Amino acid sequence: MSNQGKIWDIREAYKKQRANQWIEPGNVGLFGGENSLLNTVEQINVSTNGNASDFGDLTEAIKKGGAAGALTRTVRCGGTTPSDVNTMDFANPFNAGNFVNFGDLGRSGQTTNTCHSNNVRGIAGAQASSNDTLDVFTIASQGNAAAFGDVTQNDLTWSCGGGNNTRYFCAGAYPASNIICVKSIANDANCVDFGDLSASKWGVSQNSNPTRVWFTGGAEPGNSTDIEFITIATAGNVTDYGDLVTAINDTSSACNSVRGVVQGSDSPSTSTLQVFTLATSGSATNFGNLVTTLNQCFGVSNGHGGIPQTDQFPQRPSVTYMHGSGRGFFAGGQNPSRVNTIQINHIPTKGNSVDFGNLTVAATSISSASSRTRAILQGGYKDPGAFSNIVEAFEMASFGNAADFGDLTESKYNTAGCGNRTRGIAAGGENPSGTTNVIEYVTIATFGNGTDFGDLTNAQRGAGGVQSTTRGCFGGNESSPTNLIDYITMASTGNGTDFGDMTAARNLVAGVSTTVRGCFGGGRDPSASNVIDYITIASTGNATDFGDLTSSRLNNGSMSNNVTGLFAGGATPSVVNTVDFITIASTGDAADFGDLIEANTGASRGTGSDSHSGLQE
Repeated sequence: MSNQGKIWDIREAYKKQRANQWIEPGNVGLFGGENSLLNTVEQINVSTNGNASDFGDLTEAIKKGGAAGALTRTVRCGGTTPSDVNTMDFANPFNAGNFVNFGDLGRSGQTTNTCHSNNVRGIAGAQASSNDTLDVFTIASQGNAAAFGDVTQNDLTWSCGGGNNTRYFCAGAYPASNIICVKSIANDANCVDFGDLSASKWGVSQNSNPTRVWFTGGAEPGNSTDIEFITIATAGNVTDYGDLVTAINDTSSACNSVRGVVQGSDSPSTSTLQVFTLATSGSATNFGNLVTTLNQCFGVSNGHGGIPQTDQFPQRPSVTYMHGSGRGFFAGGQNPSRVNTIQINHIPTKGNSVDFGNLTVAATSISSASSRTRAILQGGYKDPGAFSNIVEAFEMASFGNAADFGDLTESKYNTAGCGNRTRGIAAGGENPSGTTNVIEYVTIATFGNGTDFGDLTNAQRGAGGVQSTTRGCFGGNESSPTNLIDYITMASTGNGTDFGDMTAARNLVAGVSTTVRGCFGGGRDPSASNVIDYITIASTGNATDFGDLTSSRLNNGSMSNNVTGLFAGGATPSVVNTVDFITIASTGDAADFGDLIEANTGASRGTGSDSHSGLQE
């Protein structure tokens, strides 16, 4: 059977693995070209410190080129030979070897390292005098680029480009500029102003994940050690992140979603590679060395922020997702603006969240419910700043966006969620008139509006919800912190009944559960709390101490299967990206599970998984 036209030759992949030359998807970094005009391209594994190795050769010797990286194709754009050229060539980053012709940029001569891409489109910015125009090309199809709009500055010389899979950013320029501008990758509208770098500089490089872009080094005019970042969803100036080991200019970089690797010139050049961890503020450390000292080279990777992790690590065709196998979701939240992100975790396996899709509207303080196949998100506080009665839904088997499901009986947020195979229940919350005691439900299998279920014993908001297959319980109250716990029988309708008391009065609590035990974690009492307590759902009575979260937090997101409970994000009061887990059947302190895509408070709480305790036989 021929492997012609396929991504992998299985025999070749086996040989690479045996020779310890295999690099996992998303971790290939390439550096190419040089000020003295070289066609050399070198390769690193971004996930592992070490020296570079030879990858192959460009079709021509260049300096000041740029490159756009998709998962399986790297495209070099323009450069100087020593005259400016508009040529493009490409290679598969997984298969070391020489580049081949791709096509031409739209203008006759371009020195460019202002490049960015997602897995579909590449963008290249010209760095000729007084040239502020961009080109676009389709990564999968060889051919010439086309005009794609203008940036907000007059000259792209020694500027940098980066972003995520929907937005392109350009920053800095020569003569020194502090401008950061942004545009959509999907259309040819011009860039608009986003914010400013900490100082006017040129020769800056960028690293990115799906939510942030980091700018490193540069000249102002002396070489800089700056590492600073922007949050892609929120326009504004950069925030200081840390420092490089040494000050460098004419920088280039390669990254995955976890680490950024930076190279640059230092009086006048160096082969040193520096690395920093994207999620944690702090200084860079030594990564290793290039084979050759490269100055004014391009840097690129196949795992940067323009390539979501769902593209980097696609599910193998031979593996079929099974309903009830442990998918769970955190939706919405804020930091500081409300977000529309839906994040997925595999509850049985520790690790970081990845992007699943988007809500119809950015929102915080949503309650969640789910069957084995469908997730329901109820109410919330949504953009542009209003109580919401919207119910959204998405199918858990396929990555994608939520769609409108129906409406609750009233607009509200900070409801407590629980559910079973049939019903998704939202209890209490705050509506425009104040705290409410209303309990309502939707039938998960059928798109439609909420129906009245009954009333809580007291108006509650910010409570945590837990459930068995038959009973739902709600603990906590935001309007005036209490230790109240109510319960209902989910298959019937009716008012809540007093269950008992939590170990301490608190609000903005998160709940996780098995069919036997429900746990309430975190909250405010009146400051952030690390308390986890538990109840036995089938009986009534007061809660018992379970253990502590890894840190005191309020307004966590939560989800669970019938074994493990996750508490995500929250405020300490600073907003964090921490995900903790507990084994619900035992007692003890929580431990680290992984990280959210970005720091978040107010993500969905409730039964946002395909295997929670309300779904068990």
